[in-house]
Amino acid sequence: MEENHASKMSKKELAKRYVLFIVSLFISALGVAITQKSALGVSPISSVANVLSLKMTALTLGNWLIIWNCLLIVGQILLLRRKFQWVQLLQIPLSFLFGYFTDFWVWVVHFIPFNGYPVQLTMVVVGTLILAFGISLSVVANVVMNSGEAFVKAVSDITKMNFGNLKVAFDVTCMVTAVILSLVFFELQIYGTREGTIIAALLTGLFVKLILKGIHQPVSRLITA
Repeated sequence: MEENHASKMSKKELAKRYVLFIVSLFISALGVAITQKSALGVSPISSVANVLSLKMTALTLGNWLIIWNCLLIVGQILLLRRKFQWVQLLQIPLSFLFGYFTDFWVWVVHFIPFNGYPVQLTMVVVGTLILAFGISLSVVANVVMNSGEAFVKAVSDITKMNFGNLKVAFDVTCMVTAVILSLVFFELQIYGTREGTIIAALLTGLFVKLILKGIHQPVSRLITA
């Protein structure tokens, strides 16, 4: 959201938007936890952190997500420099929240048995749908961008390249990096980034579009009421 847009809002509406954004993080974290539990891979942006959490178990998936997101925030600052909007530093505490939420949901879904490949695939789709719902809520909230999309936007602003094309390239880069790390860490075996990651990459955007059609207007009315 642009700073002048935020300045035109009442404090009540702005507070509602941030509450909605935090709710969106809580829901998105559940989606990440379910897809990770499937053992078929997580969404592309979380894939690097997932592989690192499988190898360096002293830190949780949530911890690695915090580190990963903070690196993306640093990347934004280095790219944009004086053009960086300092309100976007709110991504830092929100990234910590997302990490904590993810670890909470990983602990919860740990007790749910995912037996058999068909169930694993189903859980990837369910997790992706839940993640898409969380992302949709964050779009309606329209306050701070998540660090991954904000990083892509920063690259787009600097290079003048199409955001959509760069987002695809970013997701592919994340997946390739995760696969390379897995091959290095696990003796040429692939863990943490499998067909589930590809499914999530293909379905998340589609699910977000469908969900936004249904929730954008009613949720927006609740925020502005």
